[in-house]
Amino acid sequence: MIDFKIFMKPNALPAQTEKHIASTRFVGEDGKPAAWEIQAITSEEDEAIRKSCTKKVPIPGKGNQFTVETDYNKYLGLLAVRCTVFPDLENSELQDSYGVMGADKLLKTMLLPGEYANYLSQIQQINRFDITTEELVDEVKN
Repeated sequence: MIDFKIFMKPNALPAQTEKHIASTRFVGEDGKPAAWEIQAITSEEDEAIRKSCTKKVPIPGKGNQFTVETDYNKYLGLLAVRCTVFPDLENSELQDSYGVMGADKLLKTMLLPGEYANYLSQIQQINRFDITTEELVDEVKN
């Protein structure tokens, strides 16, 4: 039988930051691509981001009835910004160098479309959105 104390906060392994090459176009002095640093966020932070990207939309012909829509492109962009530790996407000097205002605009401007799509995939992986329940069960069994 598993002791419930393993679930206590002090016993939980902290979410680690990971280094990821978002683009080979940003190179350091050594000529190698610069690594970006990303980290997972809490479910509470994720919920707040998701909520900020959700709005009520009136149902045509239904009077005062509404449906809820989430702008998933906006959500993924804001999630990526929140999970990016380095480079600092909030840095005004960096934003100015690209002629944009806002971290989400900066990220989309810095990366080419394919790089951006791959970066979003990495962000989802670090937050464990890429793991199915079956994979978790298999992981526990091994």
